Amino acid sequence: MSQKALFLKSKQATFELGSKEIPKPGPGEVLVKNYAAALNPVDWKIQAYGLFLDESRYPVVLGSDTAGVVEEVGAGVARVSKGDRVTARGTFLTNNQAGFQQYTLTNSNFVAKLPDTITFDEAASLPVGVDTASIGLFGPKDGNLTFPDKLDTYKGQTIFILGGSSSVGHYTVQAARLAGFSTIITTSSLAHENNLKSLGATHVIDRHGSPDQIVARVKAITSDPIRIVYDAISEDDTQKTAWAVLAPGGHLVLTLPPSVRTATGDTRTLKSVHGSPFNPVNAEFCKRWWEKLPEWLAEGKIKPNKVDVLPGGLEGVSAGVERFKASKVSGVKLIVRPFEGP
Repeated sequence: MSQKALFLKSKQATFELGSKEIPKPGPGEVLVKNYAAALNPVDWKIQAYGLFLDESRYPVVLGSDTAGVVEEVGAGVARVSKGDRVTARGTFLTNNQAGFQQYTLTNSNFVAKLPDTITFDEAASLPVGVDTASIGLFGPKDGNLTFPDKLDTYKGQTIFILGGSSSVGHYTVQAARLAGFSTIITTSSLAHENNLKSLGATHVIDRHGSPDQIVARVKAITSDPIRIVYDAISEDDTQKTAWAVLAPGGHLVLTLPPSVRTATGDTRTLKSVHGSPFNPVNAEFCKRWWEKLPEWLAEGKIKPNKVDVLPGGLEGVSAGVERFKASKVSGVKLIVRPFEGP
């Protein structure tokens, strides 16, 4: 049987709707019928610049965030069953596991059941943001914080998160609350202040200030040393701000390559997070995280992003990519519904 899928047939081509076979799950795999898929900034960067993929990978299906219903499970899968409502992490590195199609294969370790209170559109906002936030803070090669399954582990401590209203920032704020940080400071447009405080932020600083102004605001909030900073934006100015706030011996997590320069003898460290559970170094941590995710979703400890559903089904991806290019996405996750449209 065949399904609709959205292809890039060559480097820097336009997206084209086509068809491909529906795959069968192998051992440890789950086939998800996708009722929603989310866009990420990496999708437009691949399409516009041909990043991350060599010529042999085309035609390619993109997309990494999906939500829907379990259609079929492979041998050895116990976490979910046929008919379960789930969110699942896909990857554009393998076409059968990509999100911009009607059916996606995924590793059963990276699938989570959904409570009835979360829609498929909302659930599709979870996987990449949740993985990048959690790996950056708690992953074995990244933030190295203690796994957040014990209350008040970081009680009395402060964390600084740049870009709280971004998708990754949205989940980093919530992960910091899970970890028990007493003071959670983030930067954002103040239009998102109330939402960020509902997620756990204790202070929201206007992101439009200069690096010096933002640093001064942080120092006015607390004199405590800040030993963990997560820069969900990681542009030159935000990295400069993050580095200026970070205490001696502290650690900076970035989502892009570093532009700050470390001096000889500086005890501070930094790391660009690779927010993929398919990276072998992250696999065991992410398996544990995704095991806990259904519980946290049901309890409201992790809440999905606000979403903006694009019309036209999979063909709506093209309009979403243009919005990313024009920097017209703020505080929402762009969603398409693969079974809608032509």
